[in-house]
Amino acid sequence: MAKLTRRAVLGALAAGGGLLGVGYLLRGGVALPAGNAQPRIDMRSYRNMFMRHGELRRTVENVPGGVRTLTESDSPDLVGELQAHVSAMYTRLDQGVEVHCMSSTLPTMFRRASDYQRQLTYTPRGVSVVETSNDPEMTRVIREHAHEVTGFVVDGMPAMMRGMMGPGMHGMGG
Repeated sequence: MAKLTRRAVLGALAAGGGLLGVGYLLRGGVALPAGNAQPRIDMRSYRNMFMRHGELRRTVENVPGGVRTLTESDSPDLVGELQAHVSAMYTRLDQGVEVHCMSSTLPTMFRRASDYQRQLTYTPRGVSVVETSNDPEMTRVIREHAHEVTGFVVDGMPAMMRGMMGPGMHGMGG
């Protein structure tokens, strides 16, 4: 019988705890703080986009001060969910109603929402977004967020799990 190393046991515990947290989030267990008039976040949409990530296409182009992204699908229902998701996120940014999820960049983007410009354009198959800032640090965060979202599109749930586990855990679980 193989002996488990301390690192393997800790990794397994972290992965198990992460999976429990993701399961809770994806079944709709996230609500906004009490007293907030905003509705509960519909996690079914998040779950559906993660489960169907292979039906999404995404390109990211660096532009001066930020990025231009295009995220699309050939599935009309997924296009609708994608458009509604991005629109809702921008509404929350404008209202200062932070969404807490497994993203390393969103907290900064919410805290500094007034420090960058956002332009959302619906396309027949999805959304085009331009995000820019005059602040080099904010530009870095914008580009990092675009990279993070691309990981979600390319890899689905494993990308979120890697983000949740932190930089030292990226090699775990494939």
